[in-house]
Amino acid sequence: MDPSEMTPVEVTAKRRNALPVQRTPTSPYVLLFAVLLLAAVATWIIPAGEYDRVIRNGISFVVPHSLKRVPQGGIGPGAVFMTIANGLIASAPIIFLILFTGGALAVLEKSGAISAALNRIGSGSNTRDVSVIVTVCTVFSLLGTLGVVGNSVVAFVPLGLLIARSMRLPAVFGVAFIYLGAYAGFNSALLNPATTGVSQRLAELPIFSGIGFRAVVYVFFTVATIVFLIVNVRAFRREPQTQRFLIAGGDAPEPHMPASVIAPTWRQTLALLFSTLALGTFVFGAIEMHWGETEMISMFMIIAIGAGLICGIRPTRIADEFLAGSGRLVHGALIVGLARAISSVLSNGKILDPIVDLLSNILAPLHPMFAAIGMFLSAAVMHIAISSGSGESAALIPVFAPLGDALHLTRQVTVQAVLLGEGIMNCFNPTSGVLMAVLATARIPFGNGCALSCRLSCSGVSSALLH
Repeated sequence: MDPSEMTPVEVTAKRRNALPVQRTPTSPYVLLFAVLLLAAVATWIIPAGEYDRVIRNGISFVVPHSLKRVPQGGIGPGAVFMTIANGLIASAPIIFLILFTGGALAVLEKSGAISAALNRIGSGSNTRDVSVIVTVCTVFSLLGTLGVVGNSVVAFVPLGLLIARSMRLPAVFGVAFIYLGAYAGFNSALLNPATTGVSQRLAELPIFSGIGFRAVVYVFFTVATIVFLIVNVRAFRREPQTQRFLIAGGDAPEPHMPASVIAPTWRQTLALLFSTLALGTFVFGAIEMHWGETEMISMFMIIAIGAGLICGIRPTRIADEFLAGSGRLVHGALIVGLARAISSVLSNGKILDPIVDLLSNILAPLHPMFAAIGMFLSAAVMHIAISSGSGESAALIPVFAPLGDALHLTRQVTVQAVLLGEGIMNCFNPTSGVLMAVLATARIPFGNGCALSCRLSCSGVSSALLH
């Protein structure tokens, strides 16, 4: 039929039929539940065992070569669902942190303060692209390497999405600015007490010793992240319809910027200053007084109420906006508990220690150089089962440290191999509650988000190993 003779309805139908059928991406909940079931099956197959442990200075040390068989602790179907419920309860602080972050940012967005501030940097020019990427990545890498931002990085993802929207970039870039920036620092663990501190205490090394090498690793990871993001943003600017960037539903940015940018009002400026002061107070408290998720949740409530009142929003409207913003992040928040259930199943099934023992037996006959690489890979593999950095160090370091001594590896090398292995795995670990919550919050399919992280991690690892 000649297109000129077709009605508008027929033209629309023809175009719809001509479009390729888009496959619905697998829900992260389905992916994690499948992994959970596989973990439960493994508890019936892998022989159960446990190391002896001793408590020194409040830390549980594994006793090397003490693995003993214990009765098989297979996890049944009913227990699987119990672990999900227990995982949600145990993850309550990070779940509520995610929800309250959404609430606070919703109030700030309603006030217009964030939009007014971000529109001033969202011109879309290459110069401003570079300045935003360098600034955001540097700030979050510093927070990550100091241990201020770890699990709580999820709380800042909505801010990253707002930044991406103001710059007319797809959602994947907003996530990357925050998550990859934070973990560029977290992976090197320059002065992180929860990873480097615990690992070195377990290896009986001076606290934060070897900082020079980790500083070099930190610089390479951060620079690799910034360069990687700049290259991909410029690639998107050249071809805005590139499908590998438009991976989230409704992700295409607005084609035109507003003709003029309205400066923030004095109320909006004051609200932003108040919010910045509140976050700065939390950073100080996290460093000096070891504040965590509970204090951060409280700070976001203070930000929502204070900024809302400063901008003249009625209390009832503040409450409504806060609840609406929290509701938009439920999808991403609850996934944290499901991811935690996987680690609980493996631990309750008594199969984590036998896996560690198997890995150490494989590494024992290797050349020291290959053994160090094997420790790095083993830590990465084990991080799928143990998503906690300090928990993994408590399981691996006491076994790997004496093994490294026998292979003439320094304990600094052993500790760094474990830290890099577990750190880099954070960027594409399917059982990481933090990563899956980040992707679910931005509605980014797991495969697409991890492809981006994997490309960056490969470049960062190559730089770190070469130097």
